[in-house]
Amino acid sequence: MAWIILIVSGMLEAVWATALGKSEGFSKLGPSILFVVALIASMVGLAWAMRTLPIGTSYAVWVGIGATLTVAYAMITGTEAVSLLKILLLLGLVGCIVGLKLAH
Repeated sequence: MAWIILIVSGMLEAVWATALGKSEGFSKLGPSILFVVALIASMVGLAWAMRTLPIGTSYAVWVGIGATLTVAYAMITGTEAVSLLKILLLLGLVGCIVGLKLAH
């Protein structure tokens, strides 16, 4: 169960990171509210998962999921350029995240 919570929390990290960018310095209400809600939920889930999973592994997986999804979303929506190198690096990051889970 802790792994599922950790994965969802990592996904919420991508939500709050994207909302933070779209809030334009907290000048837009909707993205600002989404940022706060997703941030709190993401942190609560991370903290809960860390009760039973190793701290280093939990944090690395959480950040890796969030970073991967944030960059992928930005590339899909066109706010960030797509390149083969970026895609390969993201796949490598996903491989490392899976490796950390398997090594646990």
